[in-house]
Order: sequence, then structure tokens, then C-alpha cells
Amino acid sequence: MPLRSERPWVSEGRRVDFHKQPEQMRGPRARILRKAGHTKIRIPSRKEPVTPTADTFVGIDVSKATLDVHVLPAKRAWSTPNQDNAVHALCKELAALNATLIVLEATGGLERRLLAALLAANLPAVVVNPRRVRDFAKANGCLAKTDALDAAIIALFAERIRPPVRPPVDAETQELAALLARRRQVVDMITAEKNRLSADPPSKRVQRAIRKTISYLEKQLDEVDNDIDTAITNSSVWKAKDDIIQSVPGAGPVLSRTILSHAPETGTLNRKQIAALIGVAPLNKDSGTLRGRRIIWGGRTEVRNVLYMATLAAIRFNPVIARFHARLIAAGKLKKVAIVACMRKLLTILNAMLRSNSQWQTTEVLP
Repeated sequence: MPLRSERPWVSEGRRVDFHKQPEQMRGPRARILRKAGHTKIRIPSRKEPVTPTADTFVGIDVSKATLDVHVLPAKRAWSTPNQDNAVHALCKELAALNATLIVLEATGGLERRLLAALLAANLPAVVVNPRRVRDFAKANGCLAKTDALDAAIIALFAERIRPPVRPPVDAETQELAALLARRRQVVDMITAEKNRLSADPPSKRVQRAIRKTISYLEKQLDEVDNDIDTAITNSSVWKAKDDIIQSVPGAGPVLSRTILSHAPETGTLNRKQIAALIGVAPLNKDSGTLRGRRIIWGGRTEVRNVLYMATLAAIRFNPVIARFHARLIAAGKLKKVAIVACMRKLLTILNAMLRSNSQWQTTEVLP
């Protein structure tokens, strides 16, 4: 009984002779190549040097202590401390590279110092939502996550997606945004303390301590409001826009200042763009024969939250919004859907008024 197979050593299905290259198949494509003068398709070897492209893309992963940098297509990667002198040296090095685009992730404010230094050096830097980069990494099959890998994915994101570079935010707008953020924090703390007091703690000392804290926070809220009023009054541009927004019934000072600081693009975009920016644009959810319910998602949460409260007031006191809301309810729309539609309607009106630099003008009154 033979110990080996009787099949020949060189046969179909056993081994492939890689030294023999298959000939190109005949067909229409081959005739086109012959007519164009191409007799052979040359595939470059991996050992041959790759000619660098003119565009250079940089991804930077920002953490509290370090900055991880990755450069494409050179595939250079290094790490540097997140300190002033190191940031200054990094800006010089990136300027020498003549980078086409530098992309950073939003990292809870840690990226602001680096972004300011890059923009001051006239470098094309942009901050993107980290969710977009993470989804891009998953789409490329990269499930692992380290600082170095994040920098490489951000650089690849910059090369493939190329997000547009937005103009830098001026110092006054940044200060107003910081004041409004502080105001939200103080309001949240006051609400939390009032909830603790409403629980009726058994200790009288605890109740006195909570009341003192509420009194202190209310004084601080008044100070922050005065600082915001001063910032608005000292700017003629902001003052004019503030007057236009507050002329609309239902739009108060909180909505006006939130739009000025967190949505300065209002008045420069069309109605579809501003709705998508804030996150009140209806998004389709269809697949094949399925027709899903339209939803809203994404956008700038700070503006959308304040816009929701302003819309509730506008439904009661703004004749245009009130009539629009009543028509939607009469058509059988859900109440929440009608409110979101009114949010978009109010935002569209504010966007058009800021674009035309005109205040609210209507003779219609509520019934």
C-alpha cells in the first residue's frame, strides 16, 4: 500500500508556481490598451520609493499632558508635551512642513491653546467632532484606541474627508461664550440646591447652609448677567443683533446671547443650513419600502435647548408661531413634532431677520 499520494507533485490545486506570470486575457479592454499604445501594465514594487504628494495632512491627538502628532503621507509620528514652549516649537515644525490641513479633535477645551497657536501662525487648523473621527475609524476597521492610533486616524480623516477650515473665533465671542457657559453652570447649581432644600432635610443647620449657598449663587448669577449685559452693550454689532433678535415675541435675552456666542453663523446661511447647524432639521429614516418617522439629531445642543424654551413662549405670545402650531395640531401632528417644527420656524425667521438686518414687523395679533 503506497504511503504517498499517486497524484503528481505539480498539478492543479496542489501548488502554484509564482515564477510564471499569467498572460493578460484577451478582450475589449486589451484592444483599448493596444490602441492607446500601452502594451503592458506595470505594477510598481513595494520596495520602490513612493513619490511624495504635494499635500501634507497632520492629525494631532490632544490630551492634558501630551500631544501625539501624525503626518501623512510621510507617516511620521512623534509625541510632544502639551506645554507652551513645546506648542510653539510644534507650530514652527508644522509651518516648515507646509501642511495642507491640520485636524484636531474637540477634547473638552484642552485643544483651545493649541488651536489658538496654530491659527496665530497662519496654519490651516480645524477642530472636528470626535464622534465623526471614531465612526471613520470603525468604518476603516480600526477598533483599537490609543493616543498614537488616534493621531494616525485623525491624519487619515484629514486626508480623506478634508473638513473645511473655519474662520477663527474672535476673543470677544469666546469671552461671551465663557460667560454664558458659567451662567448655565450657576443656574444648574441653584436648581440642585433648591431640590435639596425641597427634600426637607431633618437638620436645621443643613437647611441654613443650603439657603446660604443659594443666596451666594443668586448673587453670582446677577454678577454674570451684568457682565454679559456690559459685553453686549460695548459692542455695536452685538447690540444691533441683540435688538433684532429680542424684537421677536418669544425671543428673550438668553436666546439672543446664546445665538450670538454659540451660533454666530446665524444670518449668513440659508434656512436648510441653519436648521442642520442647530439640529432641528428633519432627517429621513427610509430603507426600501420602509418609511420611518423623521427625527432630529446632532447640531449645537446649547442653542437647541434654549431655542426649545423660547419656542414654548412663542407658541403662546407670537401670532405667527401660534397660528403655525395650531395648524399642525389640527392636521393631526404629534405635539412634540409640532413644537420642533415651530423651533425650526422661529429659527428661520431669526436667520432671515439677521440677514436682512430688519426687526420684527407685523400687525397680526393673537385672537
